This record gives sequence, C-alpha cells and structure tokens, in this order.
Amino acid sequence: MRTVKRAVLLMSYGSPSSKANVERYYTHIRGGRAPEPAQLEELLGRYDAIGGRSPLTEITYAQAESLEKRLGETPTDFSHVYVGFKHTEPFISQTVEQMVADGVQEAVGLVLAPHYSALSVGVYVHEAKERSDELGMHIRFIHDWYQQSSLNQALVSRLQEALSSMRHHNKVKVIFSAHSLPERIVAMKDPYPEQLQRHSIILASQVGIDDWQFAWQSAGRTREPWLGPDILRVLSTLKENGYEGVVSCPIGFIADHLEVLYDLDVEAKIHCNQLGLDFVRTHSLNTDPLLIEALYQAIIA
Repeated sequence: MRTVKRAVLLMSYGSPSSKANVERYYTHIRGGRAPEPAQLEELLGRYDAIGGRSPLTEITYAQAESLEKRLGETPTDFSHVYVGFKHTEPFISQTVEQMVADGVQEAVGLVLAPHYSALSVGVYVHEAKERSDELGMHIRFIHDWYQQSSLNQALVSRLQEALSSMRHHNKVKVIFSAHSLPERIVAMKDPYPEQLQRHSIILASQVGIDDWQFAWQSAGRTREPWLGPDILRVLSTLKENGYEGVVSCPIGFIADHLEVLYDLDVEAKIHCNQLGLDFVRTHSLNTDPLLIEALYQAIIA
C-alpha cells in the first residue's frame, strides 16, 4: 500500500476508451438514460470523424504525470497526483477512496477547466467533497485558474502562431469560445460568462488584437435554452461582413477531445469552407510545459 500524506486530485470529464464504450459513456452523462439509436449512430459518426476515439483520457494522465514531476522538482510535500473522471472510471469518488486507502490526509483538488460554473466545476467539487468528507480526508479546492500567467502566456503564443498563418488575409476575426451551459446560470448569477469574457479581454489585450468576438459552442440538445450566440451562427455572419479568415481559440478547453476535434476541427471548419472562409484553430495546450506550470502555480499558491 502506498503511503501518501498530501496529494493532488486532478479532475477531468473523461472520454470513452473505445467506440464500444460510447453508449455506456453517454448513458452516464445522461443520468442513466441511454441515447436513442439515432443519437448513438450520430455520436459514433462523430468519433469516426476524429479517428475512432477521443484522446482526452490519455492526455489527462499525461498532464498528471507531468505535474507530479514538476511538483517533485521543488521542496513541496505533494508526493502524488491522482486522477478522477466525471463520466468514466476511475470516477472521482473512486479516486478519493483510493487516496484515503493510500493514507492521504490532505489534498488539493483542481478541475482541468480554467473557468468556474456551479454547473460544471462545481459538480466535480461537490462529488469530491461529499466523498472526502465521508471518509475524513480534507481537500482544498481551486475553483478557477484562468488568470494564471503561464496559462495565458501559452495561449498568447498559440494565438500569435494562428494569426501568423492568416497574415495574407485583409480581414480576420478571432473567436474565443467555451462550452455552452443552460441559460438559467445567468439568473443564478453564475460567474462563468463573466470569467470567460474577462479572459478573452486579457488575451486580446496581450496579443494586441481588437477584432474579436466571444461565442459559445457544443450546446447540449435539451429542451431548455442554452447560452448563445453559437459559434456556427457567428461564422455565418462573417462572410457577408467582408471577412476572409477566422481564428478559433477555444479558451474553455485545455486539451484535445471531441468538443474540439469534432465541433471545431470538423463541423466548424466544414461550415467555413461552405462560406468561403479560411479557418484555423489554435493548437490545444495538452501537456505544454507552460500549462503544467500554470497548474503547479495554482496548486502551491
């Protein structure tokens, strides 16, 4: 048995390990309701379009390994970085149980999403806290970390690279985006929209661009309204306004997965091709050392 007194809990959405697990994965997302056959067929088609599977789980473990190495380079008392997933095994509660079994007494919990919403990060925190309280392990949670300088340094570099590829175009729009959430968060005074707007302003200022817009993407298909405008609708207005190119910067996502590899690289790109717009997306951070440094700084603060 491992003996660990203080550790880090990294939490991520998770992804199905194979196409065979897609139905089970989405049944968990849908609270136990299996997707309809037509929905499942569409989902499987999306995975086919990105090579058969999402790399998110592997990227999350690589991020944890890199962060553990970074923590070991300085005299901190964090001896291990654990991973827990929201929608696949090991689930967050299972990882908390393993941490307690390993002797962890205190931990820092961080969700691999830089911006806070009660309907996103808050759900991860609740699950981890509920189980850790039951088992007597204390966790200090980091609720948001989008203002970490290393994170923004990495994003600025990605933006500059993408804009450079558009230098031959006369009119280019930068679109910052994040996963949409139900509109009811506005009435809840949830900080998510404001944090994303503030983050967009920070990045635009550091890059020195003023022709940008924020848009939402990957909205759920439910009866209730979701935050907009949707990125596809925004793209539709650009050509008629004289734009020649679009730089997509999905600041709500730090790693490649379905919402980036399909919703942007396939769906949005096809839409731009139909409109006659050149489209480029900023490369995901994945295991960029600057991202790992941002996680490190957030944890030791």
